Formats: sequence, structure tokens, C-alpha cells
Amino acid sequence: MGETLGVNNLRAHFNNMEKDLRQTLGHDVPGTSEVIAEAQEILARDDIFRQLVVQRSRAYARESQIRETGRATAFPDRRAPQVAEYSIRKTYGRLLDMFENAFARKNPLFTLPMYYPLAWYKGPDKSIDPFEQNRQKQVVGLIRTNFLKRFESSVAAFELSCDRLLQKLLAFLAVHSETEVEKKKLERWKTQNAEVLGYAVQRQLELWGEDGEGDEDEDIVPQEMLDAVERLDREEYDVPAMMAETFRDLDQIAHFIDEARKFEPRRDDKLQKLLRLLKSKELADQKVLIFTEFADTARYLKRHLDKAGIDGVAQVDSATKVNRADVIQRFSPYYNGMSSPALAGNNREEIRVLISTDVLSEGLNLQDASRMINYDIHWNPVRLMQRIGRVDRRMNPEIEKRLVADHPEVASSRGKVSFWNFLPPEELNAILTLYTKVTQKTLLISKTLGIEGKKLLTPEDDYEALKEFNHAYEGTKTAIEDMHLEYQALLQADPELDARLKRLPGAVFSGRKRVAKRARGVFFCYALPALDKEAGEFTEEAGTTRWYLYDLERDAILEEPAEIIGSIRSKPDTPRKCTTEEKTLVEIRAKIEKHIKNTYLKRVDAPVGVKPALRCWMELNEG
Repeated sequence: MGETLGVNNLRAHFNNMEKDLRQTLGHDVPGTSEVIAEAQEILARDDIFRQLVVQRSRAYARESQIRETGRATAFPDRRAPQVAEYSIRKTYGRLLDMFENAFARKNPLFTLPMYYPLAWYKGPDKSIDPFEQNRQKQVVGLIRTNFLKRFESSVAAFELSCDRLLQKLLAFLAVHSETEVEKKKLERWKTQNAEVLGYAVQRQLELWGEDGEGDEDEDIVPQEMLDAVERLDREEYDVPAMMAETFRDLDQIAHFIDEARKFEPRRDDKLQKLLRLLKSKELADQKVLIFTEFADTARYLKRHLDKAGIDGVAQVDSATKVNRADVIQRFSPYYNGMSSPALAGNNREEIRVLISTDVLSEGLNLQDASRMINYDIHWNPVRLMQRIGRVDRRMNPEIEKRLVADHPEVASSRGKVSFWNFLPPEELNAILTLYTKVTQKTLLISKTLGIEGKKLLTPEDDYEALKEFNHAYEGTKTAIEDMHLEYQALLQADPELDARLKRLPGAVFSGRKRVAKRARGVFFCYALPALDKEAGEFTEEAGTTRWYLYDLERDAILEEPAEIIGSIRSKPDTPRKCTTEEKTLVEIRAKIEKHIKNTYLKRVDAPVGVKPALRCWMELNEG
């Protein structure tokens, strides 16, 4: 594919694309929709993206369907987001104060020397690789950020993060404890914190069972974790100082785990809010999809929803040892080739509440459900769109009839999608302040998420922001999509047009008066050959078609269809005007073909003799 499109070095091509996207995303814009629109335009102009990604906005799908069938594609009515309010302080109590105090230090939360050894490097600064130093800094930043996100997600996710980091730090100390004093200090710490260490293992087993990362009878630090630690040379690094900082990190983690041990699920205000929501009149009889970023949270929710008597609960994450296709079909049978009676006939239990990480956030038909809950704060607006898109999808009238016939109790809710965002309004500013401190940058979150400036904590708070999000979610039609729709309209207006176009000879030409304020020059359409790997030769069939417009006044060649279409768009009664001298036409054509040779043909490494084929041209003349 890359060679066919004239891209021999995919890495370089994608690096250049990334550079363009970074420049765009770096703009200081008031919201995310402008950034998304600009990024989409960059991608839409890329040849590989256009060929590989068949992307159609919802706006395009609706309009195209109207033109084809006279009626719009059926999409559900997406209601304004609702906020499930809860209190982090009620949930965590003193642990929240400890967490905030840990972030108030010079090195927020943890120092983590094992991930940033260059900070303890003894050699000259000029010998440090800046790239490696920056990478190590980023790793530490990512760990801190992840802890914050998991803290907001659930007690279980936070606890298990503490446990996993504790094991890695113990492994680092075990590998680097060389003297008897160092070894005794490590053993003394483990003895003094034996109760905390035992609790951490037990919590791992409760949520993960045999899938867990540890076993009660094994050492607290698995051998493979010890083997993964790189021993640092004490001649090059201040290892004793690194070990001292690591012990401080261990003490902090132990304090967190010790406080978390006192936690009881009945005090988990977030969990209790979810249970009340699932038992409410609005959700009690509905299929509900619950998203969380973390598998630990997903398993924690599954455990306590089962205990609370919520019926038909299932949970899936990247490590779940289940047939994912089976889970999807049991949760959304009608839109996956089944039905409730068919499931029952095969002794397959239907799922009413599905808890999932983002492994299910893209590309699946889960629209048997019309209710969705985001259990975590959305740091990325695009992720919200993807999650909503699992239930807010194109509806099939025939499937809807069967679903409602089998489940008349959901008839009134079909065609209406509702979703809830779990947000802690009272403590939200504190959480965002911690995030900013960790990442050293201001957090930009879509207003629709109910976060920035406390907007949309209720749907009425910022109506303009909601409209902006809806516009981004629906999608703005690209220039190419508009051209497809225009072509579709032409074919519908003239049923004979398609047949006439197919009867045209291999090369046609015409001319017209140039459009006001548009280029004077010549438009060309070329068939560009590419290598047919099966035939072993370059053919037009394996290639692509490309537009070019030569601007006489600027001596420039335009290649973007979006820039060209306005200059060549014509009506049946547009007067034909061919006045360009033949010599000029020949010279312009030579320039275009030289350009193609030096760009496209060079990129595809076309052999001598392979040439583009001119399919049509149009003069754009003065009046």
C-alpha cells in the first residue's frame, strides 16, 4: 500500500505526520473541537490515511442516506450527560489528606530513584544523554499521574497500585543491598511492615484470584521481578542515596496501605452511588454498560455488584480469561445475530450489566443497551466519544422490532441514549490541581465532561459547550465527503449520467471562463500507475487517480481536491470556452508531468518508460 501511494519509508512518513499533528495540537485554542477539526483535516489530506481508513462522519452518513433512500439513517437521540455526584472525602477520609500532603512535597508523592537513576549520576552532566534523561523523567511523571487517576477511580485500583509499586521497590533494594548493614535494614523494614505486606497479597488474591500477580505462599517479591532489576554501578551512581530515597517511598506506600486497610465498601460513596443508580427506576430494567479505565476497578465493581444482588452482571478486561465474543453476544444479542429466546434455548445466561475497561470502547455493536456509565473521570474527550459510541450507534429497524417484541418493557427507552459521568464536584478542583502539579501543565478537558470550570455538572450549566461537543461528536463533513455527496446528487438528478460517463473516451477536454477570484490555468486528471505485485509490472489498475491544477499567475501546482473543486465545478449550461494556445497547453502539461515524475513516480520507484495517463483536462480562461 505504501509503495502504491508513493511512500517508501513509512516511518519517515508517519514521523512527518506526527510533527504536523503536534504543531496543530500545540495551538492555544479555547476548546477541543477546533483542535480535533484541524487534526482531522491533516489526516484527511494524507494519502495513506485516505486509502486505509474508510471514515465517514455521522453527518455524512445521514445526508448520504437521505439522498439514496429519502430517509435519514436511524441514530438514537442522545440525551445530555448526567452527573453522578459522589464525595471522595466520604470514601477515603483521612487517606485523602495523606494523599494531598504527599503531593505537596518537592517531589510529589514518590521520588522513585529506580526509574530516574540519572538524577543520582556521579559523572559530568555533559556525558548524560538528554533523550534518556527526559525519558526517565517522563516515566516518573507517568507513574505519579497513574496513581492519581487510580486514586480517583477506586480504592481497589489505588491499593493494588501501591502493592505493585511496593514489590518493585523492594526488588530494587534487594538487588542493591550489598553490605550486611544494608541487608539487615531491608529485612528489618519487611519485619516491621509484615502486616501491611500480608494484607497487600491478600487484596491481590481477593480481586484477581488465580489470575493475580502473586501467591500467598510465595515471597513478597517474585523472582522474575528481582531478575528484571538492573544492578547499578556504585562508581557511577550514588546508590546509597538512591536506597535511602527508596526507603522513604516504601514508608509512604506502607502508610497508604495501612490506612486503606481500614476502608469498608459501605463507606465507598462512589460505589454506593452506583448501586443506587443501578437500582433506580431509570436503570433497574435496562441493559447498562459501565466503563472504567482500570481492570482492578472493574473486578472490584463486579464483586460488590454481585454481593448487592444486582442481576446479570459480567465483567471483562484485557486479562479476563473468557470468550470475549460470547460476552458481547450475551450482553447485546440482537445486534450480534442472536436474541434472548435463542440464548435461553442454548442455556446461555443473558448479561444485563456489563462492566468493562476500554477493551470494548471501539468498534463493537452494543446497542442492545441504551444506558452507559463512565465510572472514571475522562482525561481524554476522544475516549468519551468512543465509549458513548458503543451504545449510540446506527439502529436497524428490523432488529428494533424484534427486540421490542421480545422485551416490551424497554419500548419507551429505545431510540434514546443516556449516559452518566461519575464526578466528585466538591473535591474536583483539588484533584485537578494535583494533576497539574504532577504533569507540570494545565489540564484541558472538554467542558462536556463536567470538569473544566465546573461546567455541565448539570446539563443546563453551559448549553453552548454542550452544543460544541455535540457538533464534534456528530462530525463535520470533510471536503472529500462533501464532494462525494455532490457527485451522488448529480447521479440522482440525472439517471443517465453514470452510463454517459462510462462511455466517454480515454481522454477528454474542455474549457470554461475561470471562476471569479479563482486561478487562471489548466486542470488535469491523471491515472497514476503502480506496481501490481502479482503481475510484476506497473499498471493503471493497481494505481490511483490524482487531480492537478496549474495556476498560470502564480506558476504553482495545486494538488488538494478541496482547493481545486471550486475552480472546476460547472453546470450543464456553463458556457464552453477554450482559448488557451496549444503551445501554452503543451508547456503546462510538460510541467505537470515533470512534477509527477519528480514526486509520485520517484517515490514509487517507477522504472523508465512508466508514465502517467492523462484522463481529462479543462482550461480555465479569462472572460
